[in-house]
Amino acid sequence: MKFPVTMTEGHQGKSLEMDADQEGITLHSATGELLGTVSWGTVIEQILAGDDDVRFAHARAHPRAPLAIKVRYTTPEGKQFDSLTGGIGPGGLFIESSAPLPPGTELSVEFTLPDRPYEQHKAKAKVAWARNRPERYLLFPGMGVQFTNIDEKSRTELRHFVEALNRSRMTP
Repeated sequence: MKFPVTMTEGHQGKSLEMDADQEGITLHSATGELLGTVSWGTVIEQILAGDDDVRFAHARAHPRAPLAIKVRYTTPEGKQFDSLTGGIGPGGLFIESSAPLPPGTELSVEFTLPDRPYEQHKAKAKVAWARNRPERYLLFPGMGVQFTNIDEKSRTELRHFVEALNRSRMTP
C-alpha cells in the first residue's frame, strides 16, 4: 500500500509504501525515486522503546558516536565487503555503502577499535535500515546494522570507547 505524504512539513509530495511480503516501509520522492527503507522490526522496536524514544526518534538504546573505522562484513552467501563505518555503538553501526543491502539481511561483521588496533571484534548482525542515496550532501548512503549476537566483552568495550569519545568531543 502506498500512502502520500501531504501534511508533514518539508516532506509533502513524498510517499510511504508498506511491503507486507518484505515487512518493510520504503520512502519515495515526489518523482518516485527510492529514498530509503526501514524494516517493520525497527519501527516496532522504536515504538515499544518508550515515550522518550518516541518523542526523540533519533534516540537509541545504546550511545553511538560518529566514527570512521574499517569494517568487513560477510553475507550469508559468503560475499565479503570492506567498507567504513559512519557511526558506531554497542548496539550496532552504520556501514557506508553505495549499494546497501536490504533490511533484514543477516551479516557477520569484523572491526577493530582505534584504541586497541590488534583486538578484532566479531559480531552477528542484521540490516535494520538502508539509505540508498546521500541526503543533504552530508549523509552517505549505507545501512544501519544492529548487532544480534556480540560477546559481552566486546559490547562493554564498545560502550566505554563510545562514552569516552563522546566525552572528549564535548570538552573544549
